[in-house]
Amino acid sequence: MARHEVVSPIPGVFYRRPDPDSPLFTDTGETVGADDPVGLVEVMKSFHEVPAGAAGTVVEFLVENEAEVDAGQAVAVIEA
Repeated sequence: MARHEVVSPIPGVFYRRPDPDSPLFTDTGETVGADDPVGLVEVMKSFHEVPAGAAGTVVEFLVENEAEVDAGQAVAVIEA
């Protein structure tokens, strides 16, 4: 199986849920489609979805919720 790293499109703060009261976008072991969001990156009060980029199973998150990330930084791994 191929492994795909999901990368942040922009620098900012990574969130695994759309807001504090909502469930996670996805979690380890769950199946996602290529266009499914795995999280959000917030910069200057603007939120940008981070799509999985490949269909498959989420095998690992590489950053914690509310962690600062750089553009191009891997945030999760999908096994396609």
